Amino acid sequence: MKRIPLFILAILSVAITEAQNITDGLRYGIDENIGTARYTALSGAMGALGGDFSAVNINPAGSAVFLTSGLAFSTSLFDVKNEANYFNNNEKSLSDNFALNQLGGVFVINNSNEESNFKKLTIGFNYNISKNFENQLYVAGTGNTSIGEFFLAQAQGLPLNLLQLQSNETISSLYQYLGETEGTAAQNAFLGYQAYLFDAVDPNNPSNTSYVSNIANGSFKQQYAYLSEGYNSKFTVNLATQITNDLYFGLNVNTHTIYFNQSSFFLENNTNSGSTINRVGFENNLSVNGAGVSAQFGAIAKVADNLRLGLSLDTPTWYQISEETTQYLESRRVFEGQTTTQNVNPRVINVFEDYTLKTPAKVSASAAYIFGQNGLISFDYSFKDYGSTKFSPSYDSFFTSLNNTIANTLKGVSEYRVGGEYRLNQLSLRGGIHYVESPYKNTEILGEVFGFSIGTGYNFGSFTGDLAYSRAEQTRNQQLYSIGLTDTAEINSVYNNFVLTLGFNF
Repeated sequence: MKRIPLFILAILSVAITEAQNITDGLRYGIDENIGTARYTALSGAMGALGGDFSAVNINPAGSAVFLTSGLAFSTSLFDVKNEANYFNNNEKSLSDNFALNQLGGVFVINNSNEESNFKKLTIGFNYNISKNFENQLYVAGTGNTSIGEFFLAQAQGLPLNLLQLQSNETISSLYQYLGETEGTAAQNAFLGYQAYLFDAVDPNNPSNTSYVSNIANGSFKQQYAYLSEGYNSKFTVNLATQITNDLYFGLNVNTHTIYFNQSSFFLENNTNSGSTINRVGFENNLSVNGAGVSAQFGAIAKVADNLRLGLSLDTPTWYQISEETTQYLESRRVFEGQTTTQNVNPRVINVFEDYTLKTPAKVSASAAYIFGQNGLISFDYSFKDYGSTKFSPSYDSFFTSLNNTIANTLKGVSEYRVGGEYRLNQLSLRGGIHYVESPYKNTEILGEVFGFSIGTGYNFGSFTGDLAYSRAEQTRNQQLYSIGLTDTAEINSVYNNFVLTLGFNF
């Protein structure tokens, strides 16, 4: 992804933490159907099957199903197609990304004493990308609310003297000071005032707290471009065992890594009578790095010759997250017959205080029926309560309010996955479907996910080759901004994933 150009001085400020929202909690708490080709082709319905590196990420007992030691790696071509409808104007955008999305190994230690109930011990590791953040969105249309309302709403109630440059003060120094003392809302208000988007009702009173827009009502031609890149990955150390011929138990200890960059640019033009501002450009950049830990416990039982049942529990994931933001605002002003351009570029990186995010626990139940050497059918069900997502430190009043909002806005989510495989000697044919409920109580904000997958594989003896394709679709109504300009664009997203896996047995 090419980032929107921005020249930044190496000035760091610790800003009051007001950047986090529900979207952040969901971004790092929702996984995608990404893994090995076999896992992808079966739509992830492998909790009771095991014997696959990505299946071990669902149920840690699955590594004890491996008969021999082995290694596997997977590459994927992931693309997202977005269609945005904004005031009856449709725009399409496409992004794609090629990555090594899985790498794993397992070592099987068999018990030479055939009379013992303890049959084997397996030790494994696996790296898996659980979510790909590569995305591109373009929204355009003619709206009736100006971006100026975003800045005006955050200025109301602030004293005028906080928005005005004092003697020997610069744009950078005052912007940094506001971030350290007042927060990001005051920084936004400062940008808007310096770009002449609004004026004080009483410009001669330093204590003035009321403001009026310099952008007249009417229609506004608006364009919004969004670019993101990065991933959420999980590295797993696995320990599993087989007891008798029918029971498998496993444990995963996971470390998680977040790498996420996001850039957005909003452009607005108007020809409204009475507007002294007829063009506004607003850029925002966000950079996120995070690390997390979690654990998983699982069991698989052969309850009949051909029937397996699985059960697993994922603990919450605890993340420590760091964020940095930059902003830039420009406007075109027509005043007293002259047209001027105002470029308000603080050239300051806002470095936010690290925070902790706890994403929800998950419980999964699964079943698989094996048709001898001919194939199988499997089913997975999982439940995850996104309303339990928590930001901390809890003593922070902003996080307390945000956590209450999350509890009132999000809900528990059921996920259903069904997969099947048919074998013709060394050749396997696979397919699956999956359905995930919306995490929002108001499903118009974000809809459910429905997808399907297909794939094939061939066992060459000492190694295997597998191919898979998965497709998922989801709609959402996305607000461009959380305050002022709250118009929404209806987005329909289609996620395509092509996966190739090579496995080696030894």
